Amino acid sequence: MIERVAPSLQRQMRNDNRQEENDLCQDLVRGESHFNFIKMHLLSHFCDHIRQFGNIPMYSTEIGELAHKTQFKDGWRQSNKNDAACPIVYSYGRQHAIRIQLLNLKSLKCRYADLSLDILHHLDRTASTMTAAELAVRRSVLKGGREDVSNVVDFSLISGVSLEIIYRELIQYSKPDMPAAHCLPEDNAMLLSLPVELVTQLEIPVLAFQEAAVYEINRAQCTGDLQFRNYGSRNDWVWVQAGTEAIYGALRGRLRPKLVALLKSIDYRSDDTVRRVTGVQMLPAVTSGLLSDQHCVVTVQIRENARGFTIVDIGTILGLAHLIQEEDRRWLINSRIDLRTFNEVY
Repeated sequence: MIERVAPSLQRQMRNDNRQEENDLCQDLVRGESHFNFIKMHLLSHFCDHIRQFGNIPMYSTEIGELAHKTQFKDGWRQSNKNDAACPIVYSYGRQHAIRIQLLNLKSLKCRYADLSLDILHHLDRTASTMTAAELAVRRSVLKGGREDVSNVVDFSLISGVSLEIIYRELIQYSKPDMPAAHCLPEDNAMLLSLPVELVTQLEIPVLAFQEAAVYEINRAQCTGDLQFRNYGSRNDWVWVQAGTEAIYGALRGRLRPKLVALLKSIDYRSDDTVRRVTGVQMLPAVTSGLLSDQHCVVTVQIRENARGFTIVDIGTILGLAHLIQEEDRRWLINSRIDLRTFNEVY
């Protein structure tokens, strides 16, 4: 005769078995989880390698991953899943040939070659489509407001930047970029009451490499003297478009400052006008951005007479940057942190 087990005891047995299985899983995870593999180990050598030999050789897997997506994954999704290998290869080869043909036609058009009206109309339609995609650009977003700053005076006390410097930079920022009706007044008493909100995070949409409408989000942190996740203050390096591509040598108009503050200010004449700016510490490029003979990279440094606080619009922030410290006040720019940076900067 089979002995009957009470329902309460059955529940207890199931709970005990479940707890035992969870304990075994946790032991297995703790025993097998480690960072002793090549991708994680190589990170510990990157800084020394860049200091001694310059930029890291291009062994990034990003190219292969990108090719795998465009050549196979997209083709597989568009196929009927029935003997799809040949259609995938044919489709990708045809798309590649069409793109090459369009580039050739655009080159001929720029040289004022004699092209038919149908070709010119198709090129104009393609250009207008690309322009529409480019117009759908995502804006940078400020997040993580601090409650201890409400005006310029509070910000000066928190950041340690003098009121005189803040006034000068705010006025200099507003003059060339805004209509005369929206320029800040050159009156310190009125600027004292300027409402200011201090935030700690800037989300920067960065166009993915070889994509027209796909963005990656760079989250730049600027905590000032506050701790970031209970570890220490964090004020990131970023890329800033500081001029045309003809200046700063290999940097092509870009500089790499450190974030000092992320600010929102409301116009005293209209609550609808919000200025979203960032205070940065600019690092000028050594030898006007020319590549170093020793490292074949660009070196930046903090000069003795450099301005420690400059206000720029957050729209000029292009993304996160990666610097390797060489000396006390000098850094090497690592341009191979990703394919987009490598493609755009020397």
